[in-house]
Amino acid sequence: MADYQLIAEPPLAGTDVRIGTVRLLAADTLAIVSIALPLGEEAAAEKALKSSFKVALPESGQSTVAPDGARVVRTGPDQALILLPETRQSPEAFVLEKLKHTVYATDQSDVWSGLTLEGEDALAVLERICPLDLHASVFPTDAAARTVMEHLGVLIIRTGEQSFLLLSASSSAVSFLHAIETSMRNVA
Repeated sequence: MADYQLIAEPPLAGTDVRIGTVRLLAADTLAIVSIALPLGEEAAAEKALKSSFKVALPESGQSTVAPDGARVVRTGPDQALILLPETRQSPEAFVLEKLKHTVYATDQSDVWSGLTLEGEDALAVLERICPLDLHASVFPTDAAARTVMEHLGVLIIRTGEQSFLLLSASSSAVSFLHAIETSMRNVA
């Protein structure tokens, strides 16, 4: 009998599409951990975040980048995502240890598929499929929001003047990629 070894791979791994002035890349090295702050223990969790990641917990709808490249995205009053710039064996254990077990944590890396959209016409691409006003005066760098693109739920984070990180469910990764590529073609 053959000896097979299964290797986990993000659903959009290797995606690198250039159309016109826009580039779409798989964010396939991200490790994503959801954290919840325990009721009555928020101050301890926020202190641990500051001491370990060197950033304050951002306001809801905002994100902040730590010196090590980790991004903390506030998704609700007592919730956040920590996006680690590289995959790890156990991202949940890593975050719990870094935050001195002051939060509840869940590894979400396999739940999300991520794409980075960048370039001169990135905003035009998103305007065709996203109902949010993403103009920089309304949605500045480090802003984050949950929305719908086409029929898919998406977490969108503005990472720069002309760049966005888009996260959607892994189960619909191919449809997610198709929607964005189609919009890219329509803009070009």
